[in-house]
Amino acid sequence: MAHKSGFVNIIGNPNVGKSTLMNAMVGEKLCIVTAKAQTTRHRIMGIVNGEDFQIVYSDTPGILKPVYRLQQNMMNFVDTAIGDADIILYVTDTVEKPDKNMDYVEKLSRLDCPVIIVINKIDISSQEKVRELMDWWQEKVPAAIIIPASAQENFNLETIMNTVVEHLPESPAWYDKDTFTDRNLRFFASEIIREKILLNYKDEIPYSCQVEIETFKEGEERYDIGAIIYVMRDSQKGIIIGKGGAALKKTGTAARIEMEDFFQKKVFLQLLVKVDPDWRESRRELRKFGYED
Repeated sequence: MAHKSGFVNIIGNPNVGKSTLMNAMVGEKLCIVTAKAQTTRHRIMGIVNGEDFQIVYSDTPGILKPVYRLQQNMMNFVDTAIGDADIILYVTDTVEKPDKNMDYVEKLSRLDCPVIIVINKIDISSQEKVRELMDWWQEKVPAAIIIPASAQENFNLETIMNTVVEHLPESPAWYDKDTFTDRNLRFFASEIIREKILLNYKDEIPYSCQVEIETFKEGEERYDIGAIIYVMRDSQKGIIIGKGGAALKKTGTAARIEMEDFFQKKVFLQLLVKVDPDWRESRRELRKFGYED
């Protein structure tokens, strides 16, 4: 049997469950997950290997109308993912209006590659509503394969997997068969910290923050990690730190515990907070943080 391999790029609007789906398909928590929009900022690959296939999944930021340069670069990741996909996995759900961002729906109907539309969160909907959504999507993207699923409940994920493998092109593996992501441990450390910021702070604070891993040292018994949390204003710095440093300590503790579980080794984590007013608009800063070539 010929070997199959290809890039399966996951796109969709914010909060439909793209990252939850990819984590479930890969079997590892590679993408941070919160209920807030713009949780995913980067394009993150997760690789699933079989004896005669390799699936290179790629999670992308949720589709939005850009307001500042960071968001524009995030949408560039989405557009690139559409352009270089062997298969598009478009994730919607039973909550959002299906005609949100119709320009991307129209793009799906014009693609030459296979399109799989996953209607997520069917566990919180009715059969009638799901059937209506399936009919709507089939009308708008006639060539697409429509699969109702629940990433949270692991329902119909095997169907998605089998459908993906069936439509992969014949190709040798793109990555070594023992590889499960293209990202390094420093990246995951920064994402874990950013996830805890998203979970622990409200309003604009998480969207004004960026995490940079300044030091990452692996010892025999533990990782020593030093990270900088960048914010845009002095007032945000005060909120991140909190009274007597309590808020920062809570965030750091939660991040350290998850890192230890992810890395399977003890972690010593030190967090600093600095003000960088222009990081979301500066090409130089965005390049440093991996958002711009």
